[in-house]
Amino acid sequence: MDRNSAPLLTMQGIKKDFFGNQVLTDINLELRPGEVLGLCGENGAGKSTLMKILFGAADIAETGGYEGDIYLDGQKVSFQTPFEAIAAGIGMVHQEFSLIPGFDATENILLNREPEKHNFVSEIFGDRLNTLDRSEMDTRAKNAIEKMGVAIDRHMMINTMPVGHKQFTEIARELSKEQLRLLILDEPTAVLTEREAASLLESIRGMSERGISVIFITHRLQEVLSVCDTVAVMRDGVLVECVPSAETSVAAITKSMVGRSVNASKDHEIKGSGEGRTILKIDRLWVDMPGETVRDVSLEVKEGEILGIGGLAGQGKLGIPNGVMGLYEAGGSVEFDGKDIPLNSPRVCLDSSFAFVSEDRRGVGLLLDESLEWNVAFPAMQIQNKFLKKYLGGLIKWRDEKAIRQITEKYINELQIKCTSSKQRAKELSGGNQQKVCLAKAFALEPKLLFVSEPTRGIDVGAKALVLDALRKFNRESGVTIVMVSSELEELRMTCDRIAIVSGGRISGILPADSSTEEFGTMMLQGVV
Repeated sequence: MDRNSAPLLTMQGIKKDFFGNQVLTDINLELRPGEVLGLCGENGAGKSTLMKILFGAADIAETGGYEGDIYLDGQKVSFQTPFEAIAAGIGMVHQEFSLIPGFDATENILLNREPEKHNFVSEIFGDRLNTLDRSEMDTRAKNAIEKMGVAIDRHMMINTMPVGHKQFTEIARELSKEQLRLLILDEPTAVLTEREAASLLESIRGMSERGISVIFITHRLQEVLSVCDTVAVMRDGVLVECVPSAETSVAAITKSMVGRSVNASKDHEIKGSGEGRTILKIDRLWVDMPGETVRDVSLEVKEGEILGIGGLAGQGKLGIPNGVMGLYEAGGSVEFDGKDIPLNSPRVCLDSSFAFVSEDRRGVGLLLDESLEWNVAFPAMQIQNKFLKKYLGGLIKWRDEKAIRQITEKYINELQIKCTSSKQRAKELSGGNQQKVCLAKAFALEPKLLFVSEPTRGIDVGAKALVLDALRKFNRESGVTIVMVSSELEELRMTCDRIAIVSGGRISGILPADSSTEEFGTMMLQGVV
């Protein structure tokens, strides 16, 4: 990247008012050909909104557009649709997947850009009767995947893919576009293993060498320093810093992001190692979850503890809560508080005072078009008849709007959910704030047992500590037993009493949370498939 070259992209005085809330104020940014820019900031800082403006996202135009100017190669542009941005050479991989589940990777990579073959019928009746050139599609998809330097099965159906491979499919789709000059990556490594993330970073370096500029949005600040030329930090809709990566550090970026130093304390009271009454007993559990198959898991959870479940991606840790809660076909036996819980029965789990915060917050966790009030209160209303006024001896039930508003505002305050009001729709929140709503919904159920899966995925450093503190507080003050699944060993060690490591679809061991990283690492590698 030549710092003396003319900018590929210039953004001047960008402002945006979104749902009555000023989310961007006077943003000025430049990007040169081949430059990798790390864009950092807490959830709600305005990063995704700024990129949506650049990419011509529909919800920007639908909410009154934006102020300011954007120049591409010195020419003023104002993209009204993503198609216009794509035609100009801009690609974007969003934080949430936009793949078609019933298509394979090749079909998704070349969607709407499929090469066609003429045939006898189309020669007579026109191009609309051309057939797909499957051989050429396969070649182009193969080339795009090779550009990433990561091996994925281009013939695998999306709905059977591990989540990390879905992310690579999205990136390969952008790399297959010959006119690509600028690629926006929004949290691309959040769902990747360390090995996959390292491969992606190497791929970003390769893009830069080929002259492709990259805007890399991530909460993994060490990745920013390792791959980016420049680091831009946003806070509360303002660009507070833009410096060469060689002149900053993780601590300095963190302080700029949150306006203070953030020290995640590892000190928490660890309860006795496996002492106490067994409240949940899982025996010989198997779960048929694509990419996270559970083969034979036996596990005992003690009443009132926080049990962590860790391990490498694809080894089965995510399959355990999904199988117990009945979201994927499962077998074996589960006993809770002395009572057998039938598998493949989500409603029985909920009636047994279980709650589940899924790793798939958009697909499973939220009613995106509904208000925060409805998202927080609806499960408790449906399952437990909470937040309802009863008339005529219970013959007539009506929503208790005041109670619904109060419980929602309680969790908005406790979890510091950034929103305009409790009436705001869930889809209008940033990813990290959506995650907090999922937690609030589970807390409102007041369960006896809470499964929480990847609770801090896509959440910034400031909000991460808040979410983990909320889980600890919920456990200690309410006595709720928590089973927490996470890809990040350090956050398990900061939060849990004991940690079970899953490897090859089985439990390879359980250790107290204050055991050494080396001990956990050895367990993770046992029986890896």
